[in-house]
Amino acid sequence: MSVPAAYLGIILIWATTPLAIKWSSYSVGFVFGVSARMVLATVICLLAITVFRIPFLWNSKTRPSYFAAALSIYGAMMAVYWGAQYISSGLVSVVYGLLPLVTTVLAAVMLRGKLLQPDKLIGVALGMAGLVVIFEPQDGINTATLMGVMGVLISVFLQSMSMLWLKRMAADVAPLALTGGGLLIALPFYLLTWWVVDGDLHLDMPLRNGMAIMYLSTVATVIGFALFYYVLKRLPADAIAIITLITPVLALLLGNRFNGEPITLHVMAGAGLILTGLALHYWGARLWTVLNKAGS
Repeated sequence: MSVPAAYLGIILIWATTPLAIKWSSYSVGFVFGVSARMVLATVICLLAITVFRIPFLWNSKTRPSYFAAALSIYGAMMAVYWGAQYISSGLVSVVYGLLPLVTTVLAAVMLRGKLLQPDKLIGVALGMAGLVVIFEPQDGINTATLMGVMGVLISVFLQSMSMLWLKRMAADVAPLALTGGGLLIALPFYLLTWWVVDGDLHLDMPLRNGMAIMYLSTVATVIGFALFYYVLKRLPADAIAIITLITPVLALLLGNRFNGEPITLHVMAGAGLILTGLALHYWGARLWTVLNKAGS
């Protein structure tokens, strides 16, 4: 596969995933939606590992990596599905765009990364300001929106923790094997949660629910993960960063077009601040260099 095709595939998958999450939970509940997705994804991933003969070791060296992946697969996914009940799919994508900023802050603590740089600090500040602007102050704090945003923020935090945990271990595990191991650990927790909270198989679910779950299981989980790592090995970090600037905008437009989700002025302004913060986070150092040269 060509790199441009894989790159475009990632953009489309990341932009459509929030809307698919919303559709997969309609009339069946978010617990069944995410649990069914992960059951199917586990089967598909293990089949792919077998067919492509990918090394899949289960020992003391690889298990910690699988547990780190499971933190994202269960914790982050359960939280974002819960939050998506209360806010639009476009807003889910916008809030999730804070992932690089949150990861930078956590990395400063966990990995002793560099945070005290003007571009990084301003980027984080703009991201947080965008989050505040999203709420409509003249109407007071909307409880449902607050709950939804908090759910997605918890997901972002757990996703960042998982990524940094994996980075600290630096284990040499193939991407699909890492996904498969994480799914195997997370799956019992999903099944237990479904049994306690729901317990219904929802065999009479609408067609759109079933199609959304299938899409999330195959395309968003297995194919999307593989494409991301494929592109990550072949393109510089700056090119990957552009994806996080494009997908929130596309997700807002898709949610408005196909799900009737309104795009309010507050959401547009907040999204603009968050995306500006992301741009400074990635390319602020270059901007300071250019400005310093111009000043001298």
